[in-house]
Amino acid sequence: MQPRLTMESTLAGTHPAERLAWPRFILRELWLSWRFTGGDMSSAVVPALLFLVAACGHEGLGAGELLRALGRGVLYFWLYAYAFCLSNQLVGLEEDRLNKPHRPLASGEVSVRGTRWRWLATMMLLSLVGWVFGVWPWALLWQLIIVVHNEGGGARRWWAKNLLIAVGVVTQLGTAWELVAPLTPVAWRWIGVLASVVFFLVSLQDLRDVEGDRASGRKTFPLVFGEKPTRYMLATFFGLLPLVIHEALMKPLGLTPTVVVCDVGLALVSWVIAVRVVGWRTPRADHRTYLLFTYWYCLALLSTIVVL
Repeated sequence: MQPRLTMESTLAGTHPAERLAWPRFILRELWLSWRFTGGDMSSAVVPALLFLVAACGHEGLGAGELLRALGRGVLYFWLYAYAFCLSNQLVGLEEDRLNKPHRPLASGEVSVRGTRWRWLATMMLLSLVGWVFGVWPWALLWQLIIVVHNEGGGARRWWAKNLLIAVGVVTQLGTAWELVAPLTPVAWRWIGVLASVVFFLVSLQDLRDVEGDRASGRKTFPLVFGEKPTRYMLATFFGLLPLVIHEALMKPLGLTPTVVVCDVGLALVSWVIAVRVVGWRTPRADHRTYLLFTYWYCLALLSTIVVL
């Protein structure tokens, strides 16, 4: 008579190191995913989750439904960010070895082959999760953007890079809302305005490493039009941005005290960026100025929670 196998008897006959192998593997992969994506959380994941919460509030969902929606959002946008960062760091490996040697691929913590397999697995998981959550068209569009931006060299030309990032904003925010409910005209207006803002102003990030971009052969906006004209153009745009946000997004909602507070807060951050982009011109200062822009983006989406 054959002995009956149980979970306990199976584990009892397994070497302790084997029982710990899978948990260690999973923890290491989660840690590596953070190492690849940690610097992009404020632009890739946090804004999406804020807009998702705004959609929940707009639909009047309860706490339980909100938590389930956040769970879907965390899973989807972790894959969303991870897929992009893996591809981006594979393509930019040689440059990262010089400028960002702390990154896991550049430091030798992981291999090129292993990173390529992680990227393929993440892309497949993103497609699967997008299908399960009913947002597969957005997932496929984002994957196309990743391939064109990174693998296809779109990031090397300023107009293609800005356009792809702007369309990426549409996929990011469109997915976030549709993880909760169908898109509304108001949601589309916010998505369209914010994507347009990003298209015109995301060249701010290219001021951080003009010499590195020149050496690598990129055609960024500052290199094509000149660094000084770029700074004054961006300062002008950031100076006028509060008027655009007020007329296009805030005014149609009615000038309630809450709307006014959000309007003023976004205006102040915009004007600080406008001053910094012409007044502080070191790579370190330009990096901080760009981070302020990502915070402005998060603040704009945080405001949707209370005004929509």
